[in-house]
Amino acid sequence: MRIFFLLPRVPYPTEKGDKLRAFHQIKQLSKHHEIILCALNDGVLHEDAIPVLKKYVKAIHIIPIPKISIAFNLLKTLFSGKPLQVGYFYNTSSAAKIHKLIEQYKPDHLFCQLIRVAEYVKGIQIPKTLDYQDVFSKGVERRLSTAPFYLKPFLKIEYNRLLRYEHDAFEAFDNKIIISAPDRDLIPHPDNQKIVVVANGVDSDFFKPMDREKRYDLLFTGNMGYPPNINSAEFLVNEILPEILPHKPNLRLLIAGANPHLRVLVLKSAQVEVSGWVPDMRECYAAARVFIAPMQIGTGLQNKLLEAMAMQVPCITSPLAFHALNARDGEDILIAQTPKEYASHILMLLNNAEKAKKIALNGYHFVHDHFNWETETDKINSLILGQPVI
Repeated sequence: MRIFFLLPRVPYPTEKGDKLRAFHQIKQLSKHHEIILCALNDGVLHEDAIPVLKKYVKAIHIIPIPKISIAFNLLKTLFSGKPLQVGYFYNTSSAAKIHKLIEQYKPDHLFCQLIRVAEYVKGIQIPKTLDYQDVFSKGVERRLSTAPFYLKPFLKIEYNRLLRYEHDAFEAFDNKIIISAPDRDLIPHPDNQKIVVVANGVDSDFFKPMDREKRYDLLFTGNMGYPPNINSAEFLVNEILPEILPHKPNLRLLIAGANPHLRVLVLKSAQVEVSGWVPDMRECYAAARVFIAPMQIGTGLQNKLLEAMAMQVPCITSPLAFHALNARDGEDILIAQTPKEYASHILMLLNNAEKAKKIALNGYHFVHDHFNWETETDKINSLILGQPVI
């Protein structure tokens, strides 16, 4: 079967969650199908992107979105009633190119990642699958509580538009998938239980325990230009660390990840290192005693937790991130809500090597048992073939 993959970003390098998910889905589905990849691109194309992706796809088409086009389309979107999430990635020139490619390749199935590209295929009479991945409306709603006052009116408008669009997109696609059951339940449609949960996996051949010097007591990773990660970094440094430092004045925290926002860069101190982009995140995981993901806003499954657990690093996270993971609190991972609770867990793991080792090992086995790219992507394959999803 020929599948036309339409993505809002080029799925390499895999430094963002949507790119990681798309890359592994393409890699697995290419074992059974011919993949035509069409990806929008609003940045500089990585020199290795096409050579790497060519291993798994029959053809690649990259459609640039110029910054001037983005600005113009966002302005138009303000008056269209559509979410800015959609307007950012949509323009008529790209639509014409995409429709021409679909006519050229005559695919048997269209696969769209995120509602950001749903507008391009509405009305096309070819079987279609939408990967909601995350619930954008809920993510925006959670940001409302911490946003500056001048952004709140715009976020409120975007929230209401996303609610409508996520509902309407449901009707436009034959199949719908999403990253977790909690996210599925938040999709604003009465038939949201028909959405198939397709979790992420973890590449356990790549992310595996490594013997390295433990140079950091704490580690937090992610795209540090992403609002939920910025918020988490600030919460970690400004709220949690003050509870710990009286007991561990020499504690070392590493915040690692691409595109650190100014709000993250200013968190640097004698105890806090902000690395920016790192070529191999495994080295960061392996050098840390404890991994912490104190997510306060956002949605979806945290790949950072899967990777840390696969590398046998004991993890602490928030109830928000925990619900998508569905691990065992106190056995596979530790859950905290307040700064004092986080501090208590961190100090316990740093002072109790036996307990830290047990949670690290349990987390390792949990991830291996429940998060496998091949198993999860088999669900997509079944949907595309019209077979029951197991």
